[in-house]
Amino acid sequence: MLSDQAFLRYNRQIMLPEVGEQGQQLLAQAQVLLVGAGGLGSAAALYLAGAGIGHLMIADDDEVDSSNLQRQVIYRDSHQGRSKALMAAEQVTALNPHIRVRPVQARLAGQRLAMEIALADVVLDCSDNLTTRHAINQACFSAGKPLISGAAIRWQGQLMSFDFRQGHGPCYHCLFPPRPDVSPEPQNCSSSGIAGPVVGVMGNMQALECIKLLSGAGEVAFGTLLQFDGLTMAWQRFNLTQDKQCPVCGTGE
Repeated sequence: MLSDQAFLRYNRQIMLPEVGEQGQQLLAQAQVLLVGAGGLGSAAALYLAGAGIGHLMIADDDEVDSSNLQRQVIYRDSHQGRSKALMAAEQVTALNPHIRVRPVQARLAGQRLAMEIALADVVLDCSDNLTTRHAINQACFSAGKPLISGAAIRWQGQLMSFDFRQGHGPCYHCLFPPRPDVSPEPQNCSSSGIAGPVVGVMGNMQALECIKLLSGAGEVAFGTLLQFDGLTMAWQRFNLTQDKQCPVCGTGE
């Protein structure tokens, strides 16, 4: 049973018939890992905390820089030079002191990445580089954990959700296999620019999919690529197909 305090705090969400008190309890029991506390992670962390996710793990090895503040709205000017993971955890706790938040001041990789993913019910890939995205994809598939991946550059955003609980794809590698003839980091915000609200939209969409998945509300767009164009406000939806030869999720057939 929810406490009276929790019922009052989350009342507007509990009123939704797709969530209800049972769904709110499921959110309170959940553990979510956010890999990356930049623009995507800023938006996702705040809304997940507001929704009452019981335990948030926020991983990032970077420090807050003045150039981040245009889009990474969880931070304040006074946070410059300080750990993103720590400052994000501080802001999330200030928003909702009734949840648990654990900052991870590290760039997750290898065994540490696998360990953190093993502790989570859902993983949000809020990272900003292809190497990390592929590592998260591999680790989530190996652990059988749902993955919600977001990306944004210039005026465009992407959202992909993968349900690895049944041990099959498609996966991120099926859609974006590494190409040895192309630089592994062809685009980023530093070199190409980014409209701040676009990355916020995608981070909020990651949070929304996570809340739906954990509470049982609606349908998560698993196996789908959603593309957003901030200049035209248009959304496009593409169904993803598993690559049978994919080294991550393929069956080899």
